[in-house]
Amino acid sequence: MQNITENSFDVIVVGGGAAGLIASITSARNGKKVLLLEKLSYVASKLKATGGGKCNLTNTLSNEEFMSRFGRDGRFMTHALERFNYQDLIKFFSEIGVDTHTLDGYRIFPVSHNSKSVIDGLRQEIGKLNIKLITSSKVDAIKYDNAHISGVSTAEISYYAPKVIIATGGLGYPILGANGDGLQMAKACGHKITDLHPAMMPLHTKERWVNNCRADTIPKVTIKVDMPKHKNLRAVGDLIFTAHGIRGPVVLDFAREVTPLLDKYGEVPILINLTKGMNEEQIRTHISKNSSETILETISKLLPISVANELIKMVEIDENEKCSKVPGIARDNLIKLLTWTPLTITGHDGFKMAMITRGGVSLREIDPRTMESKIIKGLYFCGEVVDLDGPCGGYNLQWSFASGYLAGQN
Repeated sequence: MQNITENSFDVIVVGGGAAGLIASITSARNGKKVLLLEKLSYVASKLKATGGGKCNLTNTLSNEEFMSRFGRDGRFMTHALERFNYQDLIKFFSEIGVDTHTLDGYRIFPVSHNSKSVIDGLRQEIGKLNIKLITSSKVDAIKYDNAHISGVSTAEISYYAPKVIIATGGLGYPILGANGDGLQMAKACGHKITDLHPAMMPLHTKERWVNNCRADTIPKVTIKVDMPKHKNLRAVGDLIFTAHGIRGPVVLDFAREVTPLLDKYGEVPILINLTKGMNEEQIRTHISKNSSETILETISKLLPISVANELIKMVEIDENEKCSKVPGIARDNLIKLLTWTPLTITGHDGFKMAMITRGGVSLREIDPRTMESKIIKGLYFCGEVVDLDGPCGGYNLQWSFASGYLAGQN
């Protein structure tokens, strides 16, 4: 027969990722008896893969600027960041033996540039605080009575606590354990789950010429949606062409805006400026200054030669033609194409390649001051399971840590 006392805790945390680990540590530091349940055989699987294993923990932006990068819902993070901003995160990791630094004045990494040091530090702190960690244990349901939490149940056993923190993440990277089980648990408790879309991943294009341009990273590319209702959606950053489309930091950031539109419209026309923001007049001046060179030589000063060659072919100019000899109409067409190159986004590889999930437990049903459910007393949410996601650069990890800390404090 199950021993209820032995399986009773002050706090149960479901999910051993960044948010769940810090929620557990914070609760235990406040004197609580904590149980951490992880369905995989090890914790922090996604954290291990973050930033290609280098683990970009956070960045040095002010709270206001940080929140603005999350869009209209960013201010939901106000209380979490007031309690645990990037400086608090640096201090926390220093306390557990993980030194950090910022080489570019913006992104913050562990000095080791290895996520293993971060995970090791967190695991050691879990042990030091006597947090009961059970791996290979999948929670099937949340137990509650009269709108108040009483615990959780797995296939084998039930655990009891007046506080349960759900930190199970979203749907991105199912190979690392993501399958939306926390979202289903929240839904079973009466919470609304907003539309779920894969985000932060490469995109496929209808145009096949991109396959010929895979050699180089193109810096400071501007991408914008070419649709009247969505013309304000844009991003700037490095871009790389692939066999089937585009990737790179700017694409990872922009994917979160595009995937909902793909679901709605089937394909999304975009425009990209590949010339570091140069306008038509600046490009025209550049061509005029190099009038004795071939058009390919001149455009290759602005773009990788493979890209220059493809764009020149599109407007039917001989790449060996001297700039001074290119007909006026053809030159105008090339200048327009260089200023804004059209592409059509037609798809992506789904959640299997998505680093994060757009959508989750509705923010309207969570108290931003505590991360507690407004529906079930004693139920808390933190991290990616919540309907809040940001761009590359430490944003999503900082949110996971800050929301986990806030939930753990309460």
